Amino acid sequence: MAFDHRKYVPFTPVRKTDRRWPDQVIARAPLWCAVDLRDGNQALVKPMSVAQKQRMFDLLVKLGFKEIEIGFPAASQPDFDFCRKLIEEDRIPADVHIQVLTQARPELIERTYEALQGAQRAIVHVYNSTSTVQREQVFGLDRAGIRDIAVNGARLVKEHAARNPDVDWTFQYSPESFTGTELDFAAEVIDAVNDVWRPDQGQRVIINLPATVEMATPNVFADQVEWICDNIRYREHVSISVHTHNDRGCAVAAAELAVMAGADRVEGTLMGNGERTGNMDLVTMAMNLYSQGIDPTLDLSGMAEITDVVEACTEISTHPRHPYAGELVFTAFSGSHQDAIRKCLSQRKEGDTWNVAYLPIDPRDLGRRYEEVVRINSQSGKGGVAYVLERDYNISLPRWLQIEFSKAVQKEAEVNGGEIDSLTIHRLFEDRYLKVQAPWELRSYDLHRDDEGVVARVSVGAGEQAMNLEGRGLGAVEAVSAAIEAACGVSLAVEAYDEFALGEGTSANALACIRLAVNGEHTSAAALAEDTTSATLQALFSAVARVVGNSAAATAAASPEVADA
Repeated sequence: MAFDHRKYVPFTPVRKTDRRWPDQVIARAPLWCAVDLRDGNQALVKPMSVAQKQRMFDLLVKLGFKEIEIGFPAASQPDFDFCRKLIEEDRIPADVHIQVLTQARPELIERTYEALQGAQRAIVHVYNSTSTVQREQVFGLDRAGIRDIAVNGARLVKEHAARNPDVDWTFQYSPESFTGTELDFAAEVIDAVNDVWRPDQGQRVIINLPATVEMATPNVFADQVEWICDNIRYREHVSISVHTHNDRGCAVAAAELAVMAGADRVEGTLMGNGERTGNMDLVTMAMNLYSQGIDPTLDLSGMAEITDVVEACTEISTHPRHPYAGELVFTAFSGSHQDAIRKCLSQRKEGDTWNVAYLPIDPRDLGRRYEEVVRINSQSGKGGVAYVLERDYNISLPRWLQIEFSKAVQKEAEVNGGEIDSLTIHRLFEDRYLKVQAPWELRSYDLHRDDEGVVARVSVGAGEQAMNLEGRGLGAVEAVSAAIEAACGVSLAVEAYDEFALGEGTSANALACIRLAVNGEHTSAAALAEDTTSATLQALFSAVARVVGNSAAATAAASPEVADA
């Protein structure tokens, strides 16, 4: 079989009985380094132009990144030119460190320092591969040979920096393919590099542990990170960084657990663009912290701008379900979800801590609107439909009418096979419940109470279709119902009735909803009016009209008798 799992062997976990990281809680954000302009850029089918790089760099600065890897200037002329552009045009803020990558090769290190001439501060990131498969099958070297490459590279980095003492230099070393490297050898190489750089004597050093290929579950990576933190020399003098890739789909989780295991710094890209399945997504990890009440030290409130710039620079569309940034991530189509969201939002007061079902964060924090939370399709229920009417039209429906109307909306969605927008929902509600047939349009009414109850005199229709009705009952609805029964020869039974006051500033200040049995046939209607009485009476007439139609109205209008209960 071509699909044969037997060609693979499970990753050997770390033998570690003293792990402490599972009991740790992330209480503050790590240091962030954005590598969009290097790792992200090299993964693109069409690498960024200078203009695109500048736009991405400006965005990263705006978001609050203090360390930004801008390229591999020794390996790419466009990267070299972009580095020079940033320096010569003074485009690097005083509190931002640019970072450049180089292999541990003499000619590449020399070229890297040429690119950095005139910089105020910079991170020189040198690396070489240390994994078993790279040693044995790519380089054909033993451990000592690989260690010597790292040490010689570290020595050259230090020597070139010494020739430029006016620059604030930070040295960074990565044992590339760290996840496939024996831990004792990784520590041996790291110690050898630090013996050259001597972070204990004041040189700022970053030791970066890259999951160049994600090879195991995030807990195994956390074990590896904690082991290194426990076993390398100079630990208190260096910053431990991680750079996770997403081959197994767990880059964010691996980085989070690595921070719990002692990592001080995290490298990644916006939206996770990177080699193969991508890099660690800085947006997701930072927003995960934010959702736990931790300051991510980045301002991600303009999520629409972030996605626009990333898409324009990478020419990669943002998935609609991308965490926090996707178009649909705060959208609920499910009926039960919509109902829960609507109820939670209706109870929430300004200033309350966020606690809304199905929404881990407030969409407004990212520049999104509540209008985008609830959208309607054939999977939606009464809660979502009711929420849309409340949100967009200030129309509150009683539960019984929510249930009834949602079925009509669902049927429309099933017929159309897609999403139903707010305007369509409102049109359906108007057509089904609010539309008034001309012969049944309320013109005037007079209600007065005596010792026997309420006497109602009501005029509906106009011209030849006009009806003047009179009836008596214990209340207004009962009195008008009696008048209709007498005039039209029907029997009425009110099954449900609700009225609502609407917000100020609208021409209609009241909504009435009514459900009747007319000659045993169930019917419902609603009406908007300036007062609750007018709304109630019009809803009553509209409900009757849906069963008896215009013919009964014409018969009643032609009768010379006045109905009297």
